[in-house]
Amino acid sequence: MRAPQPDFLLVGAPKAGTTALHAALALHPQVFVSDPKEPKYWLCDDAPPPAWRGPGDAHSQQEWTWRRQEYSRLFEPAPADAVRGESTPFYLWSRGAHRRIGEQLPDVKVIAVVRDPVDRAYSNWMHLWSDGLEPEADFMTAFALQDERVAAGWAPFWRYRELGLYGEQLAHLHRYVDPAQVLVVRYRDIVDDPPATFDRVARFLGIAEGQVGSVPRDNSKPFVEPGWRPRVFGPAVRAGAWAGQFVPPQVWRRVSVPVIQQLRSSDDAHRPMLTPGERARLVPCFADDVALLSTITGEDYSDWLSEEAKGSFAQRAKAAGAT
Repeated sequence: MRAPQPDFLLVGAPKAGTTALHAALALHPQVFVSDPKEPKYWLCDDAPPPAWRGPGDAHSQQEWTWRRQEYSRLFEPAPADAVRGESTPFYLWSRGAHRRIGEQLPDVKVIAVVRDPVDRAYSNWMHLWSDGLEPEADFMTAFALQDERVAAGWAPFWRYRELGLYGEQLAHLHRYVDPAQVLVVRYRDIVDDPPATFDRVARFLGIAEGQVGSVPRDNSKPFVEPGWRPRVFGPAVRAGAWAGQFVPPQVWRRVSVPVIQQLRSSDDAHRPMLTPGERARLVPCFADDVALLSTITGEDYSDWLSEEAKGSFAQRAKAAGAT
């Protein structure tokens, strides 16, 4: 009898398409994925998660699965012959997770999803801003605040620069997990050619190809325009998220919906793309790591050094459909 644990982990990076790929894998008849999608177990060491101090951090940590018994229970309903997995993007970032995974899951397969690090950081900021948690209305300013926020104890999701250093992260992961057990998937391939990308993942996992023809869109948020709405309702959301740590997590999730909705002037507000000038300021932060990633994978990622933004999932999918 197999131990109740994952056969694969879908990791990194946040806002790089892991939700879309997870949803596609969930449709495959030979795959069983955990519920919740992101248990975050390997970020812990059979101990409660760190007491992060950023807006909403204490509330979200209530949803972490940190007890081994509870984690194992997530995989008990899986059919005997199913390939079992879970999707926690932060495993790629966490050095401690690499060690724990390597020691306790020596045969696990790891799928690492990567995205242009500047576009990823912008999407990360957009996600938190649109949820009312990010207090800084200007992305470039928020990006520059990373070190200050890390020193103040904010959670990993606020590390807009650090989460995009995939070369460093993969180099460290390979110290604990055989590189042959790690598959790197590009965000652009998930959007531009879903069937071929999913078949590549299926071959890696040893399951049947041709089972999923499209990948569901990712969990992007409607754009919230700076102005009076976030100035009025943003503090209310952050105060509610702080208070949410004292009640079951589903309570604040339910109560927050109408409050967060008030942040939006409409659900189809135009989401601006980064300007070439903004990208030109940020690309040097990642240039050395992009070169390292290319060396590790043997693939060319130099397009990430361009001053042209690639856009959101919806923008890319629309462009791909037009070609």
